[in-house]
Amino acid sequence: MNENPKSKKPEIVRAVESLRPVIEDIAVSLYKRPETGLNEVFASEKLRGILEGNGFSVEAGVADLPTAFVARVGTKRPNIAFMAEYDALPGIGHGCGHNLMAAVAVGAGIAMSRVLPPDEFGVSWTVLGTPAEETIGGKVVMVEKGVFKDVDAAFIAHPGQTNSVGGGIRWASHPLEITFHGRTSHAGGNPEAGVNALDACVAAYISIRNLRNHLKDSVRIAGIITHGGHAQNIVPDVAQMRFTLRSTDWRYLENVVIPKVKQCAEGAAHAVGCTVDFRHHEMLFRDTLDYPVLQKICAENFKYVGAELPPPDPTYAGGGVTDVGSVTWVTPAIQIGFNATSARGHSVEFADSTVTPRGIDAAVMAAKVLALSAYDIVSEPHLLDEAKAFLKERLSR
Repeated sequence: MNENPKSKKPEIVRAVESLRPVIEDIAVSLYKRPETGLNEVFASEKLRGILEGNGFSVEAGVADLPTAFVARVGTKRPNIAFMAEYDALPGIGHGCGHNLMAAVAVGAGIAMSRVLPPDEFGVSWTVLGTPAEETIGGKVVMVEKGVFKDVDAAFIAHPGQTNSVGGGIRWASHPLEITFHGRTSHAGGNPEAGVNALDACVAAYISIRNLRNHLKDSVRIAGIITHGGHAQNIVPDVAQMRFTLRSTDWRYLENVVIPKVKQCAEGAAHAVGCTVDFRHHEMLFRDTLDYPVLQKICAENFKYVGAELPPPDPTYAGGGVTDVGSVTWVTPAIQIGFNATSARGHSVEFADSTVTPRGIDAAVMAAKVLALSAYDIVSEPHLLDEAKAFLKERLSR
C-alpha cells in the first residue's frame, strides 16, 4: 500500500499497541465478573472509569438504561463512535466475547483521542456503552431515544472464527406474543357454554405457519404455544403463543409479514368467538445495512495490519440477529468480525478463549482496524459523505 508520508496510521498502530495492557485488563476483568443484560454494573463502571481517566466526559444511564453510557472527548463534528458491548450469557459467561468487544472499543477510542486530539483536528471521539445486546437489544433502545442523532459514523468489532467486514444475509427479527381470550365452562358437562381460546390459538398457529406459502423466501416464521389451558376438563379461556418473525428486510417484515400474521390470528379468533391481543414482547431488531465504502475501508485496514481477510460469502444466511442493525439505519455503521478463537459461539469454551494470548492479540488487532478505519473517514471526508449518501438512498426506497 502506498502510504501518504504524513499519514497518522503508523502512530495509530503504535498507540493501540501501547494500550495492550488496558485491552487485556478489560477482557480479563469482565471475563472474571460476567454480568447479564442490564445487570452489567461492574463492567459499566470499569469502562467509564478507564475512559474518564483518559480525558473523556462520561454520561451514565443514558436512554433510561442504567448500565448504558456515552463517553466523549471533543465537541466538534464529525463525531465518530466506537460501540462497546459487555453483557454476558447466563450460565456461560462471555461466550459471545462481549468482554473483547468492550476492550476493542475502549482501546480504539483512547488511541484516536491521543493521536488525533479533538481540539487540534476538529473531531470528536465517542465510546458508547451499549448494554443488553443478548436480551432487549440496548442499541435499539438507544437509537429510539436519540443517542445516535449526533453520531456521524459508528464502528464495532465482534470476535469469532474469522475476520470479516460484514456481507452475507442479515436478518431483521420481531418477536410477537398473541393471546386469545374466551370463556370457561365444563368441557364434559356443558362445553357449548364456553368459548375455547385454545381452539382459536391452534387454528391461528396452523394458519400462521402456512403463511410461508404466500411470503417471500427471505422470511422465517417460528413459534410455540406457551399456554393452552389449566386442565383438560375445563374449556380454556386463555391461550397464548409466541412467534419470532424474521426477514432480510425490516420494512417487509413490518409492512407485510406482521400484518398478515395478525390477520391470521384475528380470523381464527373471530371464527371461534374469542378476542385476541398482540404484544411485541421484545424490540424490533432491524437487518444490518452493509455500507460498501465502510467495508472497503475496513478491508484495506485488515490488510494494513497484516491480517488475512477471506472473501465474503454473500449467500451465507446464518440465522442470528444483532441490534447493530438498527444503528446502521440511522447513521453509517459497520460491525467487523475478528478471528479470536476456534471455539463455537455461545459456549464456555468460547468464553475461556477470550482471555488466551490468541484472544488478546486478536482484540488488539481489531482495535487497530477500527481506529485506522475511523482515521480514514475523518482524514478523507468524501468517504464519510459517500456513506451518508448511501444511507439516504436506501432510506428513500
